Amino acid sequence: MEKSKVIFGNRMSPAVYRKAVRSKKIFARKFGDDSKADYPVRIEKNSYIGDSLGVYNILVGDLGTNAHYDPSKDLPSESWDIDKGIIVGNIRMGFGHYRISMAIASAAGHLGYTPYWMDLNSYGQTTCTKVISAQNDLYSLGSRLSKNPVFNKLIWEPTNYEGFRALSYNAADQKNAELMAPVFRNIPKDIPLVGTHVWPAQAAIHAGMKYVVNAIPDNWPMALHFAEGAVHTIQCRNAYQGYRICNGMMKNKVCHPMTEGSLVYTGHYIDHEIVEAIEEDCKARLDRQKAGGPMRFLLTIGGAGAQKEIFAAIIEYLLPYIREHKAALYVNVGDYRNVWDELLLEIPGMKELSIGHMDDWNETVSFASSALDPDQDISGIHGFWHRNIFEAVYCTNLLMRSCDVLVTKPSELAFYPVPKLFIRRVGKHEMWGAIHSAEVGDGSLECRDIPHTLQMVEQFMNSPGLLGDMCEAIKINKTIGLYDGAYKVVELAMGLKDRCN
Repeated sequence: MEKSKVIFGNRMSPAVYRKAVRSKKIFARKFGDDSKADYPVRIEKNSYIGDSLGVYNILVGDLGTNAHYDPSKDLPSESWDIDKGIIVGNIRMGFGHYRISMAIASAAGHLGYTPYWMDLNSYGQTTCTKVISAQNDLYSLGSRLSKNPVFNKLIWEPTNYEGFRALSYNAADQKNAELMAPVFRNIPKDIPLVGTHVWPAQAAIHAGMKYVVNAIPDNWPMALHFAEGAVHTIQCRNAYQGYRICNGMMKNKVCHPMTEGSLVYTGHYIDHEIVEAIEEDCKARLDRQKAGGPMRFLLTIGGAGAQKEIFAAIIEYLLPYIREHKAALYVNVGDYRNVWDELLLEIPGMKELSIGHMDDWNETVSFASSALDPDQDISGIHGFWHRNIFEAVYCTNLLMRSCDVLVTKPSELAFYPVPKLFIRRVGKHEMWGAIHSAEVGDGSLECRDIPHTLQMVEQFMNSPGLLGDMCEAIKINKTIGLYDGAYKVVELAMGLKDRCN
């Protein structure tokens, strides 16, 4: 049965199906239909995370239009590792899906597999990339407009919470994903694939890939994340039943549940390097606190760049503490250089306390490494900006280990094993990340306005037990495998192939 007509046994109405078909036709008219295209494929070592995570890029189509292709690197083509290869299918939509992809790649490399990076939003000449880029631009616009309380209340939060929850939304996505399938034409079909966004998983299924795992990022159950035919994984047990019974996905109607074996709880998707060092990093945090060293806050802006005013309030509040050597700041603005420049202009006194680490990856790596030294004194405000998406995202991962508190919206970073202060969400579905983190003890409640955010900053600064309690919870969580999700996803994907051979 066609995937836009019946979803896990739930039949869509003729009107929903017609709307899905129209959606595909609109995209095809706007961006073309390359279903008969025979795109060449090339594999080469990733220039940015290839050495650290063992990642190889899958390049599809004309290399001159590929977002990751760098002719100056002169990297040789490689052969497929059919036995040990695993594809990490992703898109750039904000930073979250890239970060989850890095966690999967890290776990795969640690387990002895060869991770291939397949970014469906990087193949410029293809209909696939054009469709994804258009939707990414729309989502980024919505994220920025969500700062307007009227737009947020009437449009953005309802769309992200109930709109994406509906099976009818999945019907349209499944039809649109048919336009993304051609990029898989020359990909070996028996290499397992992990999709860290639903579109790569859906496209892979449409293209005939045999072993597909769909790593769901959100713990608010939404039909948006369904790629029927794949094995779905979730990070939190509190999301299991909602996904399993398709709860609320056809409003008040009781839905047919997902098929047996199509949904698996794994735990949080975390990089091997971070999981391995949990005890060491938590001890270092408590040792710094006991010695009276400055509390290190890591502020990380998301891919939509919508949180600058909250950053500014936190920095301004902490300036007296920074001058007194009671606090220090890491500020990763990702690939938004303008955010760093605007902060320096808008906050009196910030510039003289700041050191910029601007687009120099080797220097960033060196700083992050030295900050792990227990004898290293970190002071002032350190700003980080990288124009390359891999460096912009992975910078936070490197800095995370030596920070004391990660300040972030409750999206994908809500699941990382570091004490967290949650600022206002961007989309109502994200609120469940903060709820889950507070329940497992490794993060704060969501602070939905600046006064409550500053209250929580003050709590971290002046209530020593808060940091200690979170560190203790993180260590306990590790013992029960809460942060082992990336390993389990990789093992599940490779296990699908092993069971069928």
